[in-house]
Amino acid sequence: MNPRIQFARTAADLVETDLSVALVYAEISGQFWGDVERRHPDRVINVGIREQLLVNVGAGLALTGMRPIVHTFGSFLVERSFEQVKLGFGHQDVGGVLVGSGGSFDIASGGRTHQVPGDVALMDTLPGVHVHAPSNSREVDVVLRRAVASDGLHYVRVVGQTNAVAHAGEGFHVVRRGAGATVIALGPVLDEVLAATEGRDVTVLYAHGVRPFDARTLRSVLAAPEVVLVEPWLVGTSAHVVADALRDVPHRLLALGVRREELRRYGTAEDHVRAHGLDAAGIARSLDGFLGAGAA
Repeated sequence: MNPRIQFARTAADLVETDLSVALVYAEISGQFWGDVERRHPDRVINVGIREQLLVNVGAGLALTGMRPIVHTFGSFLVERSFEQVKLGFGHQDVGGVLVGSGGSFDIASGGRTHQVPGDVALMDTLPGVHVHAPSNSREVDVVLRRAVASDGLHYVRVVGQTNAVAHAGEGFHVVRRGAGATVIALGPVLDEVLAATEGRDVTVLYAHGVRPFDARTLRSVLAAPEVVLVEPWLVGTSAHVVADALRDVPHRLLALGVRREELRRYGTAEDHVRAHGLDAAGIARSLDGFLGAGAA
């Protein structure tokens, strides 16, 4: 199932089954929520295309003790409304679940206004925020239910790019173990990483929970000083947490992600992924340069 449709179904089910859950959205995905909105108009609120209001309404509901799910495209939810996220949720110490779709380049045809490779980096400036990057419908369902049942502020990134296999547990999953470098795949880049590392004697770690960072597992599997970090958003976003996790361990770090130069044509999501070297061929070329062709 499409991850966005799964999100909509799970959110509707949470409203139906938990009186403390509210769903606030800004037109986007409204086509999925007609029935639940008619049944629960006091807890399913469409604010229209008013994204700053969207976040403030969610924060206000949180102040009353509700657990809000706040949703629109990530470019509008995080970038356009960041001051409201910072003050309404962060400064007031209230929790909620912010769900952004469309990142990084899911809506490439919408142009730069709808592209959001910097959302995780921006959310990472807030203290204590939990960041999730589920990579298929199964993970979306599990992650959203877990975030709503939890406390604190959570950002859930729902995108069209998917991995074939779901890993629903928290922390790192050891997908492949080797004697050479450790390659960290965050979110929906795992399939490309596995293709790029085929035949290499490397360890591959995967996580859909980007924050908090599972330093213990990383340290436990490290077999060589080379570490490669692959993220489907702004390059280097998680480099500081990797460096902190290995602060007393000699290591070399290669960070791969969306580069800072902009591809100034709409194209498709796949065009942008290739342009930033995040397809299997691009990742393999970067590994060759970092590790040496054919090396582990």
